[in-house]
Amino acid sequence: MSDAQRESMEYDVVIVGGGPAGLSAAIRLKQLDADLNVVLLEKGSEVGAHILSGAVLDPCGLDALIPDWKDLGAPLNTPVTEDNFYMLGEAGQLRIPNWPMPPLMNNHGNYIVSMGNVCRWMAEHAEALGVEIFPGMACSEMVYGDNGEVRGVVAGEFGKNPDGTPGPSYEPGMELLGKYVFLAEGVRGSLSKEVIAKYDLSKDKEPQKFGLGMKEIWEIDPAKHKEGSVTHTMGWPLGGNAGGGSFIYHLENNQVYVGFVVHLNYQNPHLYPYMEFQRFKHHPMVAELLKGGKRVAYGARAISEGGYQSMPKMVAPGVALLGCSVGMVNVPRIKGNHNAMLSGKAAAEAAFAAIKDGRASDELPDYEAEVREGAVGKDLHKVRNVKPLWSKYGLTASLALGGMDMWTNSLLGLSLFGTVKHGKTDAEATGIAQKFEPIDYPKPDGKLSFDRLTNVAFSFTNHEESQPAHLQLKDPHVPTAINLPKYNEPAQRYCPAGVYEVVEDDNGPKFVINFQNCVHCKTCDIKDPSQNINWTVPQGGDGPNYPNM
Repeated sequence: MSDAQRESMEYDVVIVGGGPAGLSAAIRLKQLDADLNVVLLEKGSEVGAHILSGAVLDPCGLDALIPDWKDLGAPLNTPVTEDNFYMLGEAGQLRIPNWPMPPLMNNHGNYIVSMGNVCRWMAEHAEALGVEIFPGMACSEMVYGDNGEVRGVVAGEFGKNPDGTPGPSYEPGMELLGKYVFLAEGVRGSLSKEVIAKYDLSKDKEPQKFGLGMKEIWEIDPAKHKEGSVTHTMGWPLGGNAGGGSFIYHLENNQVYVGFVVHLNYQNPHLYPYMEFQRFKHHPMVAELLKGGKRVAYGARAISEGGYQSMPKMVAPGVALLGCSVGMVNVPRIKGNHNAMLSGKAAAEAAFAAIKDGRASDELPDYEAEVREGAVGKDLHKVRNVKPLWSKYGLTASLALGGMDMWTNSLLGLSLFGTVKHGKTDAEATGIAQKFEPIDYPKPDGKLSFDRLTNVAFSFTNHEESQPAHLQLKDPHVPTAINLPKYNEPAQRYCPAGVYEVVEDDNGPKFVINFQNCVHCKTCDIKDPSQNINWTVPQGGDGPNYPNM
């Protein structure tokens, strides 16, 4: 599309993504200077529609950004009242006492929240300050200046035919240009991926690592409900097949968040993360809790797990990466929202200073320095070895080694291990199918466990089917010519929404992409062993519509 065919609008700062990082940046910019022109673009149908997180929220980010959040009615209604840790076996569980846990693992002072609702509240606050927020505006392209700097993004392109040509109702979108562009797209954002590659921002960094998080909301028997209770488990059903574990959070209104995380560096391509989650709910401890209840929502998304050593350079001319676009999750705490907020605040302060000095489209080194050396960096540095130790030595050994490492980091500020490397990417970790035994998964019973397509209906996902598929194959022959014989085409299993199928017809196996099912988790972009799938944005407003995630 020629630039001349698109209208453009100029802003001081253009923010892509209405999650905690982007909203924090928008709010802080307007706090610093009410006259700054700030626009925030969100691909979901509304702010919060694509937000999925555990979530137990450490309020330190909100404390720094909006100190009177409690008086202003922020939806942090359920303080954590108890922490439980269990190691599961198939028929029983062993409670891990709290006393040996490093202090950072304590959830005292934290809140069980819907991050979707927190973001909706933050959006209202941002709009009251004068931030322009445009939901339903997917950002499909970067705009670069004459000197290779980032100048803006293209948003709001609608009406393409399935083959990518303009349809009868085609809208070319608009260029939104800024002195600075903040990419706060979340994990594995398509524009962030482009910018990281263009400016080689991951040079000399460890590869980013990921997990797949799946979550259901259940309404349970009031007699079993313990508002404020937080439970984490490890062990069964994953065992030695993959790293990961579960969370069970009791929020208000007799609701429980039931979630399951599978680390995506697993080797066995026969592993089926979604069915591991469904099997987990049949553990006696979990089944008893959910018995008589009903599932009311489902969703999934990837989680950045690389931590401190995997964070790419965060700035390039005219652009800054925020939150999970960088990867700021504290893996043992299973928390990243507080760091996302702090990163947004830091980026805003750096951009404000630059604009005040009359600068535009240069790099923002002060932002990078604040993240790496300030509260975010200190939070992540203490736990930098937990994930790679788990990957190298397995669950049991890593509990001892990782726990010891967190204690020495917390007390002495040092690690006996230095900084452990991650090694392979999650895609490269995938093994050859014939070297692993297939895994027999029980059929979902429709009461505690459900098939993927039934559950996807509870994510309220919708895509206009006449548009081009936003899941693009670099080479259409790879799935059946390489991935199927070599890896038993794991896309059939790692996708938590049933997007990918291999079907037989008269011409042999055929790879089918049901893009309308996609919940935007990005797992395919991460785990495909041939790195043949490129996740791009569909037209704005499409995708899941999470009500309370």
